Amino acid sequence: MATQDARSAGQSSSQSDAPSAGSGIADRLRAEVDRAIQRSLKGLDYLGSPAPAVGITPKTLLHRDGTLSLYHYEPLEREVYRVPILFVMATTNKAFVFDMAPGQSMIEFLLKRGHDIYVMDWNAPTLAERHLTFEDYVLGFIPDCIRRVQEDSGVDDVSLVGYCFGGVLSVMYMALFPDGPVRNLACFTTPINFQEMKLFHQWTRADHFDLDRLVEKLGIIPPEMIVAGFEMLRPASVVATQIRLWDNLWNDEYVAAYRRMERWGNETLPLAGEYFRQTIRELMQKNALYDGTLEIGGRRVDIGRIKVPLLHVMAKYDHIVPPACGRPLVELVGSTDKEEVIVPGGHVSIVAGANAIRRMWPKLNQWLERRST
Repeated sequence: MATQDARSAGQSSSQSDAPSAGSGIADRLRAEVDRAIQRSLKGLDYLGSPAPAVGITPKTLLHRDGTLSLYHYEPLEREVYRVPILFVMATTNKAFVFDMAPGQSMIEFLLKRGHDIYVMDWNAPTLAERHLTFEDYVLGFIPDCIRRVQEDSGVDDVSLVGYCFGGVLSVMYMALFPDGPVRNLACFTTPINFQEMKLFHQWTRADHFDLDRLVEKLGIIPPEMIVAGFEMLRPASVVATQIRLWDNLWNDEYVAAYRRMERWGNETLPLAGEYFRQTIRELMQKNALYDGTLEIGGRRVDIGRIKVPLLHVMAKYDHIVPPACGRPLVELVGSTDKEEVIVPGGHVSIVAGANAIRRMWPKLNQWLERRST
């Protein structure tokens, strides 16, 4: 009898579970059908809609000099920290990666916490600017912008913040002017030991890469060549990205974020030929910044001369500037107040997106606020 009761109870339980399991499968199928419909409808919207608005935090153009634009962002707080921040963007990209959209903007995040922000942004160099070199950027653009920030803010000290190659230029400047008006130096994913950029280093080896012929023929290095170089590092990433987009095409928030990043990538900038030649020959082939033999304007760039407080934030999964490439910065500087932080994420997600909002932005704010009074 007990066995029969147990058997009956088992059958009863199994029968009562069946509709629940079937209901769950049906719900999942309905959800997937709904998403498939949404993908089809939103795919048409995606193809037909204009590029999303980016970089809309209010700002003023303070100065324009050919490939350089200097902006000042309108404060969002009545009280601001005494020391303003000057961002130096990487020369291959537009600075709106710092200011993607409301709620997705590092600039907005820092303004709301009382920082006074200036940004060095770049425009496509013209053929007349093909002879720009490190000297123009490090001895010209950066010190000129620092002077203009001092005049506009009425403050002598400036915090310098550089992203990727903007960080490289900032490090070069600080090594040449260690006693200048810069109070703090913060860098994101900044390469120092270029031999650790393994594939780039192999592709640009002097024994098979005709650098001089390329520069003389083109004058200006086109953005398509730069983008192709980055994509060759991860050849499957373009396809994988398109698959993820299709899977999430029903998700308006995902698509909006994707389109903003797509626009940023599509607006990759060309590079002045001489500047490109120096970058490849001096940094990639000779590794001169790392070994201390680089000269700018006849002066040796010695990273050890940097004494100001330094923060270097790197991305654990950065395929462009892996941590091994950037780690020597903290090792080489002469600063006593220095910190290296490695956060999860990649080369771009370190400054834009959910990972940046949770990790990098708060870290940068906390580090700067203690050194900006």
